[in-house]
Amino acid sequence: MEESKDAYKREYRNVTIRTIDGSTLLGKVNMGIKERVSDLFTKTESPFIVLFDVRHRDISGKVLFINKNNIVWVEPED
Repeated sequence: MEESKDAYKREYRNVTIRTIDGSTLLGKVNMGIKERVSDLFTKTESPFIVLFDVRHRDISGKVLFINKNNIVWVEPED
């Protein structure tokens, strides 16, 4: 059974993430049906956050799967 491309809501937010090793990552997260960025961290069971179009040092445009346990803080951009 094939699912339609439009079956999932796509709403992207720019965020800055600081990890426990001191790295600062800039990128986008897909909010989907969540209303707030914090909902991605508190109202989902997945241990990972998908961050795409990442900018960090010499990296640009990559997709990263970040373990929530390695995140110190997240700042959403308005």
